[in-house]
Amino acid sequence: MKFINYLESIAGVSIYPMASLLIFSVFFVFAAFWAFRADRNMVDQISRIPLDNDDTQSL
Repeated sequence: MKFINYLESIAGVSIYPMASLLIFSVFFVFAAFWAFRADRNMVDQISRIPLDNDDTQSL
């Protein structure tokens, strides 16, 4: 039996793809809104965090 047959037997399974698309869309809109409204100085500071690490750790 194929996987799709198992999914078809679950009542109300069609809501899950729509819910996940809605959650992704809302998250993407908020992330895009934050990216466009963020202060440039804060974005520059955050982008330099990996390069500003003065601790030299050897593995």
